[in-house]
Amino acid sequence: MSDGLVVVSTDSADPAAAVARIASAIAGVPLAGGLVFCSHRYDREDLAQALCGLMPGQPLFGCTSAGEVGTEGYASDTIVFVGFPACAYHLKLLTFRDLDGFDPEGARQAVRQLSAEARGAAGARLGENLSHVAIFLVDGLSHREELLTMTAQEALADIDLIGGSSGDGLAFKETGVFVDGRFQRDAAVIGLLSSSRPIHVFSENHYSPGAQRMVITEADAETRTVYEINAAPAAEEYMRLVGEPGAVLDPGYFATHPLMVRTGGAYHVRSIQSVNPDGSLTFYCAIDRGVVMTIGEPKDWIGGMAQTLAEAERKVGELDHVIAFDCVLNRMDGERRQLGRAIADLYRRSRVVGFNTYGEQFRSAHVNQTFTGLALGRG
Repeated sequence: MSDGLVVVSTDSADPAAAVARIASAIAGVPLAGGLVFCSHRYDREDLAQALCGLMPGQPLFGCTSAGEVGTEGYASDTIVFVGFPACAYHLKLLTFRDLDGFDPEGARQAVRQLSAEARGAAGARLGENLSHVAIFLVDGLSHREELLTMTAQEALADIDLIGGSSGDGLAFKETGVFVDGRFQRDAAVIGLLSSSRPIHVFSENHYSPGAQRMVITEADAETRTVYEINAAPAAEEYMRLVGEPGAVLDPGYFATHPLMVRTGGAYHVRSIQSVNPDGSLTFYCAIDRGVVMTIGEPKDWIGGMAQTLAEAERKVGELDHVIAFDCVLNRMDGERRQLGRAIADLYRRSRVVGFNTYGEQFRSAHVNQTFTGLALGRG
């Protein structure tokens, strides 16, 4: 596919050698920009320095991951690069820093300006009737995803926002968003991608709401920590409702027994990140007192995803690739269910690449434990 996306997955442990592998693949291919996802194990300064020489003068952005989705399915300790061919794409970036001091009104103005400038520049180069999408990457430990996502989508109006929260392999210490030539913490970036080819966004989870109900009765919304469920210690009550008192609570257990909440007429996962020494539970996304939740029950993962990817192909015609913002808890649950080979086969057939996130952004919502996808057609 000489005029399709240039996709490279490399497991070279040396940053310079890994980027050299990417450089070899894109040599002679005019690109409008690139997207990169990388393991947190790479030395960030060395990798940033190598990436700065990869495609000078062109927009390049990305983030650290909690795992990668390479050309052969789930991968670890790798780099995944996606290059957008200049013959069909235009890419323009907007960076946000100091998320603790995030200014919603200033951000709205900046996003509206980004949209206007990107539409104008893309239209002048690629013609009319273009498709547009906003790829959003944010520090997965910032606890600011909800505010940023709602603010950006409001300003984007009819342009869909899709993306993921950066990870650090479940260390929960420091993630990095790569933009402006370096990996940055407490930062976010929007890449407004315009194309003469069809684009489709979607979000799918692998769970249905169960019969058990619970109410959050004590929580700290700022830190996303729940202290009490049904007026009982949070971790203890969670295990009782699952039906496994005394279970070992770890990320794999949370992935297999997700909590769900009904919002906007549909159920969404609100994933638990960790259990704390005092028996409280910390979540990946917003949580507060009074929220009613249920325990999710698994659906047919492979059948459901096959149907979702087939629908994406119907929307865009022949698939070039699907860029995946796939929650790390999905990956862990899939491995526990021993679905690794089936998932790899499915992803390979539909040309899925991307990264495992600490949460996903879809339109105006920050969600958990979903496969949120950006399907790009051949046109």
